[in-house]
Amino acid sequence: MALRQTEGRAKFGAHETWYRVTGDLANGKPPVFILHGGPGAAHNYVDSYKLLSETGRAVVHYDQLGCGLSTHLPNQDKGYWTPQLFVDELDNLVDHLGQRKAFHVLGQSWGGMLAAEYGTRRPYGLKTLTIANSPASMELWVSEAMRQRSEMPQDIQDALNKHEKAGTYSDPEYQKATTWVYERHVCRVVPFPAEVTASFDQIGKDPTVYHTMNGPNEFFVTGTLKNWNIIPKLHKINVPTLIISGRHDEATPACVQPFADNIKGSRWVIFENSSHMPHVEEKELCMKAVGDFVAANDSTS
Repeated sequence: MALRQTEGRAKFGAHETWYRVTGDLANGKPPVFILHGGPGAAHNYVDSYKLLSETGRAVVHYDQLGCGLSTHLPNQDKGYWTPQLFVDELDNLVDHLGQRKAFHVLGQSWGGMLAAEYGTRRPYGLKTLTIANSPASMELWVSEAMRQRSEMPQDIQDALNKHEKAGTYSDPEYQKATTWVYERHVCRVVPFPAEVTASFDQIGKDPTVYHTMNGPNEFFVTGTLKNWNIIPKLHKINVPTLIISGRHDEATPACVQPFADNIKGSRWVIFENSSHMPHVEEKELCMKAVGDFVAANDSTS
């Protein structure tokens, strides 16, 4: 059976946030808002979370400002792109769709970092958080990326180091080495599914947000998020929280552990045959884990 989908655009200041609702927002179950990663990767690669609507729950995907089908701002000052901007955008969308009374939030990668930021603010109506494949600090992310790199074949390490030192990120040798890493620690379904490729392609067309906040790729962080750290604030999260990661994830257990240690009552699920995208790599198991979790907490106060 085809899933019912509607699209729209929410005014956000002088700009617009594109969104898509799968299912019916009026069915009585709190919807799930899906926060994509990157930053700037757009909704495409997390498309499979729409399957959560098969139990009668609406699922809201949206493209964060600066990417995908939302307003692009390629000439915006670097200081504009902050976590608070995206927290405000999410709040705006929740209100635009009339869901302030009760809703769930699931964030993947950067989206999980954003979800954690959002949860520490204790917004009215938030029922649960799902933090998927995310680090609790960028210092942990970078240190673990370097540790993973030290275990890679020497020719891969040499290619990465040479071109990062020279700043030649578009060199075919560097791109080949990057692909090698991605196929092991980002998405182990090879070739990448169309929706994953679509997200990478759209970053390539407008890398403004990704390059500004992150850097040239997943494991070389030079952007404004390089000192980001949510650990001191995690105790403020006061809703049921599900933590997701993959056994081969670039978000290693060391990156994820502070969420489990500092969010009271949180639950951590590791998908044994996944890397950074269990929603693609072990889709059925991932949907069940998230679906069961949100269903069990629909009525929490």
